[in-house]
Amino acid sequence: SSGINAEYGGRGDLKILVAGVGWAMAELISMRLLPLWVGARGIEFSWKYIQLSFEANISLAHHIVMAMLIWMWTRNNIEKSVLPLIISLLLLCSSKQTLLELLGTLFHFTSFGILSINVMVTLLVGLVATHLYINLCIQDNSWGNPKYH
Repeated sequence: SSGINAEYGGRGDLKILVAGVGWAMAELISMRLLPLWVGARGIEFSWKYIQLSFEANISLAHHIVMAMLIWMWTRNNIEKSVLPLIISLLLLCSSKQTLLELLGTLFHFTSFGILSINVMVTLLVGLVATHLYINLCIQDNSWGNPKYH
């Protein structure tokens, strides 16, 4: 792992973006592109294709946030007091879809209700992760300092 990072150096935040977009692209191709291509080409309009497009955008944000959290988790210079929060957010991210399906089943939410909860959870985790990332960079004074990336 460290050999790959040394060979393909670059800014840490750029690596986060590339990893997140890569994960989202893989999910988009494997889970959403074919149903959208086949179904949305039909004559009849259906809200499920609009929902698929919203889910794809949420998924992109989710994968970028997850990549950012993993990157912060692997840092050597992170405060130990923040590490449990990062691990908790990672666990929430990795189990988010299961929890959403459980909520939908238990409380009989509609698909757009589950989508709304998905947006709120992704936004909340994203804001907390971004705040942690900015604090980490300010604390280390690593804005523009390639030694920390």
